Parts: sequence; C-alpha cells; structure tokens
Amino acid sequence: MSNDLLTLEGVHTHIGAYHILHGVDLRVPRGQLTMLLGRNGAGKTTTLRTIMGLWKASRGRITFAGQDITALPTPQIASRGVAYVPENMGIFADLTVRENMLLAARAAKNASQIDEQRLKWIFQLFPAVEKFWNHPAGKLSGGQKQMLAVSRAIVEPRELLIIDEPSKGLAPAIINNMIDAFAQLKASGVTILLVEQNFNFAKRLGDTVAVMDNGQVVHSGSMKALAEDEGLQQSLLGLAL
Repeated sequence: MSNDLLTLEGVHTHIGAYHILHGVDLRVPRGQLTMLLGRNGAGKTTTLRTIMGLWKASRGRITFAGQDITALPTPQIASRGVAYVPENMGIFADLTVRENMLLAARAAKNASQIDEQRLKWIFQLFPAVEKFWNHPAGKLSGGQKQMLAVSRAIVEPRELLIIDEPSKGLAPAIINNMIDAFAQLKASGVTILLVEQNFNFAKRLGDTVAVMDNGQVVHSGSMKALAEDEGLQQSLLGLAL
C-alpha cells in the first residue's frame, strides 16, 4: 500500500476562461507535514480548492486514501476525513466561539455533546479558544481567529488537514504558538498539507515540500534539503536568506 495519503496526477483546473493549473503532480505522505510553497499567483490556493472540490479539475486525477475523489462534491470529500482552513478563515463573526465550534462538530447537537477529551486537547493547543468561548468570534484578534479556524477543523478527528497561509499577518509570538500546535497535531497522527509564504515557518515544520510556479509543481523533495540550499531557494522562490 502506498505511503501517500493524497496524490494529484496531471491535474488541470480552469476557472471560467482562465487555465490556472497546468498538470499538477503532488504527493502528500501519510503522517507527515507537506509544505506547498511558491510565489504569489503560482496556483497554490487553486490547488487546495481543487482538492476540496470547490473548483473542479478539468483533467487529471485526485486520490485520497486510495480512492478517486476527483469528481466528488465538497461535502463528500469532507466526510472522508478531510478538513480545510481557507486563507480568509471562514469565521462566522456574529456567532460566539462556542457556536462556531458547534457548527463544525457535526455529531453534536449542543456544546455539551462535543467530545470532552478532544475539547480539552484543543484548549491546550489554543488557550484563547477556551478563554473567549462565549465571546463573538468577530471580536477576536487575527491570531485568535486563526486559532479558532484550526480548532474548528480538528474538533472532530481528521485524517488530513489542509490549511492556507496560517501565519499570514500574525505576530511572531502567535506564529511560534501555531508552530507548536501543528507539531503536536502531526505527532497525533494527522497528515497536514500547508500553504505558506513564511519560509522560516515552513522550514521549522515541514517534512516534505513541493514548490509551485505557473500552475505546476516545479520541485518536490525534503524540506530540510531545500532549507539548506540557498541557491535553490533563490531560483525557486526568489528568496535571499
């Protein structure tokens, strides 16, 4: 059996008249954290949205846990154990933190039915979620909203967590907290696919990496190897570290 939980083979995506993905090949190994890097406009967010079925692949194949999910609607993909945190976080601002969490806990009819042990674990990862439990989510800071978005994604057990730019706009202290939380999630057995622009964030967390440019994956391999090769960083990402 393949060690890859998620694979994309030759995936093309059109949005209206625009051809955004040009044959994406991507492998996400089970139990690892895979970084998806690239310049702005490279196709990273489109890749995540295509995996989730929010935009349909016009060609190619997407496989999750050995099953073809290319043509499945988004709710069916999610029900297989895939959670997606978009760049805009998708927080319901007028609802409390508790109500946001309850919406994501599909098996619970009220907050008391959310798995108590799992909730305690989430509170340990993100103390702000417990602190602001009864506060309107719209009143939270950017970092606290990001913590809530990830907490919603993991309030039920997931096999794969897909997150788009979790460190964007966050203070360094919050970023360190987020890194610790993702490391704990990975240690718990969750497979993570993470789009990130912060290279220092990426190299601290990533096991494997794929770099996109112009709608294709142009490099894949070990995150450690990329982090140690400044010439490769410069050519792929335009970075001078």
